[in-house]
Parts: sequence; C-alpha cells; structure tokens
Amino acid sequence: MSKVVSRRISRQTWSEWSWGWFLIAPTMIGLIVLNIIPIIQTAYLSFFKSGDFGRGNIFVGLDNYRKMFDDVQVWHAVGNTLLYAVLVVPISIALSLIVAVLLNGEIRGKSLYRTIYFIPMVAAPAAVTMVWRWLYNEHFGLINYVLSRIGINAVDWVGNPKVSLISIAIIGIWSVIGYNMVLLLAGLQEIPKDFYEASEIDGASKLRQFFVITLPLLSPTLFFVVVTSVIQAMQVFDVIYMMIDVTSPAYEHTVSLVYLFYNNSFKYSNKGYGSAIVILLLAIIMVITFLQVRGQKKWVNYM
Repeated sequence: MSKVVSRRISRQTWSEWSWGWFLIAPTMIGLIVLNIIPIIQTAYLSFFKSGDFGRGNIFVGLDNYRKMFDDVQVWHAVGNTLLYAVLVVPISIALSLIVAVLLNGEIRGKSLYRTIYFIPMVAAPAAVTMVWRWLYNEHFGLINYVLSRIGINAVDWVGNPKVSLISIAIIGIWSVIGYNMVLLLAGLQEIPKDFYEASEIDGASKLRQFFVITLPLLSPTLFFVVVTSVIQAMQVFDVIYMMIDVTSPAYEHTVSLVYLFYNNSFKYSNKGYGSAIVILLLAIIMVITFLQVRGQKKWVNYM
C-alpha cells in the first residue's frame, strides 16, 4: 500500500500568503473594476446597435466590425494615431533621456529643474491645451509673433492640415518629458558608480561611458518607458479634442481612434460602433506591445 504523505502548510506560510493577497488586493480590485470589466462590457456592446434614447440595444452581430473595416475615416484615424505615436515617442524619450542624464550630474539647482520639467504632468490637460491654443493662434499667437520678428510669415498651426498633427505632437512631447525624465532619472541613480570610476581609470570619455555603461544598464527602465509611452500616445484624445473641431479642415488629418470613438459614442449616439473602434485600438496596442516584449531580448540587459 502506498503511503500518502500529507504536507501541512505552516502557520507562518499562511500568514505570508494572507498578507501578500491583502497587500495586492486593492490593485487587483481596481484592475478588475476599472479595466477588466469595462473591456468585457465594451466587447459585448460592440455587437449591438444603440437603441433610441440609449435603450433597447439591437443585436447586429459583426455588422459594426464590417462597417468599421469599410469606413475610410477609421483608417484615417488609425494612420493619424500611429503617426502621432511615431512623432511623439522617439523624440520625447530622447529628450527625456538627455535631460535625465544632465540632471543626474553635479549641477546647481537640480531639484528646481526637476520640478520645472515635471510641472506639465501636474497641470490639467485642459489648461495646458488652452495655453498652447493661444501660442498657436494665427493672428496674435506668441509663436507667430516671434516668427514675424525674424521675417517669417504667420503659420496656421491648427487649421493647416499639413502642420496640424505636428503641432499636436509638439504638445504631446512637451507634456510627457517630465514624467519620462523622472522614471529615467530613477533608473540612472540605480547604476553603481563603480562602473564609471573603473571606466575613467581606463580612459573612457563621457560619450563612451554613455553608450557602453549608461544605455545598457538603463535599458530595463528605458524599455518600460517605451512601452508605456506608446500606449499613452495611442490613446491620445484630449489635446486633439480641444484643438481641432469636426468642422476644421484639419480634422481628417488629426482625428485619432479615441476621438473617433468619442464622436460616434456620444455625439452620434452609436455606442456599439464606438465600442468596435475601441476594440480595434485595443487590438493594435496589444500587437505593438507583444512585438515590443518579443524584441526586448535583443537590447534589454537585466543585471
């Protein structure tokens, strides 16, 4: 007869497990309530057409998705969203890295500079956008005034379809530099000073130290910043919503997927179609994130 050996879990182990679940419970509850459940509800709603006055939704199956794939405006929004991410993510991360490296050195007033760079993240997006709208104003904006002083004609930064997305991307870059800088600065401070001291003895220049020591050891933090920056850029809405109206000639060249979702769900009262657009955005973000996770093995170095 085989003997069954019962393994009793010690009281200490139970206590550790209980405390572990207790500590992660708020995050898990928030994730389920604020993320998982809305995703499920949105996916469910994408198979329906909104009824009159928001009641009596009609099941339409895959009709919303068929309509979406045939909608030229959706693909314009996809292109605009991807282009916005391509403009914002590399430039903002590069500038954030430069600022973080400079503020990690021995300079006076580091705390003041860090606070100044982080202010855009604290300020309300609506207030920030209103300030930039004034700066971009074609007739009395500060930017065009400066350009006129050096002999350059005024530019319609918001209404001109050729430059409107670039103008919005500039706001996006300016807004996230401070947040990314703080994350990268934390990663820089985790790098042991011994590496730099040893490289100085070997005669390495500051530039070589940056590429041989700083970048490889900062790559885990840099990877996190890249992933979160791409997700944030793909969800751009508030700046475009406040800068560009649906009647603007630049609308087709700046409308994002989230802006299109907002218009269909709340302006045109078609939440089912808007939900399908959100599912498309979710799928694109998941594919990009998956590719980033797969590609990290080639350039991220974990100590």
